[in-house]
Amino acid sequence: MGIFDGATYVASAHDLEQLPLDLGVEVAFVGRSNSGKSSAINTLANHKRLAFVSKTPGRTQLINFFTITQGRTLVDLPGYGYAKVPPAVKAHWTELLAAYVSTRKALKGLVIIMDSRHPMRDLDTELLNWYRPTNKPMHVLLTKSDKLTRNEQAKTLREVKQQLIEGQYNATVQLFSSLKRTGVPEAEVAIGKLFAAGAD
Repeated sequence: MGIFDGATYVASAHDLEQLPLDLGVEVAFVGRSNSGKSSAINTLANHKRLAFVSKTPGRTQLINFFTITQGRTLVDLPGYGYAKVPPAVKAHWTELLAAYVSTRKALKGLVIIMDSRHPMRDLDTELLNWYRPTNKPMHVLLTKSDKLTRNEQAKTLREVKQQLIEGQYNATVQLFSSLKRTGVPEAEVAIGKLFAAGAD
């Protein structure tokens, strides 16, 4: 049983006016385009198509809401940083993303997806900085960790932990692989804590 087993699609929003009522507990997944976000959601949900996986980065253009249990919602946010979209579209995504993570009261925790081979890029740091003033918790999944050697995994994890500490982010971090299903139990515990903290 995955933490998101039974997740059901509720709604999608293209702008802030289309968001569901700002109630309950939301935990949102966000990451750079092609970071493995959709694959991570599907792996945790034991579902092949809960979040749409595409070989074309930037495919998730809406904020998608999935009910987990009464009052608990998984939110799949648009990927950021993909260069081959029109500037106006990219600007809209950026504005929508920034507004949602910084002002949404129901949002109690953020799961940030980073490709373990290229973590903590400028756009990742920008996202962390948008969310930091809320002082709400974050959990970083370093995806595609199966593509690194054991030594590279340990080095990457250590360096990202240090950067999060230095940036004074309320964040935890782990290695994760959708392909090998490594890090799934650890991720489920961490995300469960985000939901539990929001319910307090």
